[in-house]
Amino acid sequence: MFGPEHAEVYEAAYRGRGKSWQAEAADVADRILAVRPGATRLLDVGCGTGAHLETFAGRFAHVEGVELAPPMLELARRRLPEVPLHAGDMRDFRLGVTFDAVTCLFTAINFLGTLAEMRAAVAAMAAHLTPGGVLVLEPWWFPEQFIDGYVGGDLVREPDRTVARVSRSTRQGRVTRMEERWLVGDASGIREFSQVGLLTMFTREEYLEAFAAAGCEGSYEAGWLTGRGLFVATRTGGYATRGTG
Repeated sequence: MFGPEHAEVYEAAYRGRGKSWQAEAADVADRILAVRPGATRLLDVGCGTGAHLETFAGRFAHVEGVELAPPMLELARRRLPEVPLHAGDMRDFRLGVTFDAVTCLFTAINFLGTLAEMRAAVAAMAAHLTPGGVLVLEPWWFPEQFIDGYVGGDLVREPDRTVARVSRSTRQGRVTRMEERWLVGDASGIREFSQVGLLTMFTREEYLEAFAAAGCEGSYEAGWLTGRGLFVATRTGGYATRGTG
């Protein structure tokens, strides 16, 4: 889904509607530290362009990121040249080190196509937690919350460009099909592109069962900053070794 055109402009569109990666990351950091005081190591899975990691880097002594989409990873590395950023698939990545906290935000996990893949991703994230470590996951809408045919729109004027986005979301079984049309105008001209994103809708119970299967005790907190709520889970199992990073 995430081509170079999208990677360059999507932050502008969401910031224009009021999304604050800084406020979200600060809130998540507070939640992590409330559960695990003294946490120093954090991994952001599906880190995108590094917008959340930028704030996490100011709250934790050591942060790292994992991202699958090359255009997103390139922008993240440009933004955070000192932060270890790994090309990897959240379903089966293995870094060989563990962290006090692992985050997976902005519904990144819902781009996986099946329940089995979601469970594999949760297991991979939990495997990178120290005992007592915290896993924070932001879900897409639950099936009963989804509005079929929902149309969204954004218009952002910046000093050197204007970005417009129109989206329409429809339901195909357990999948949200989000069609997007973008117009971007700057000094070089006006360009447009389209893309379709597929986000799988999992139930609240399926997330909690995935946490339990991965050795984590999880809970769901409704609302949160984005309106979709937030899962916070704690690793209850032990490990034979711990990475030092």
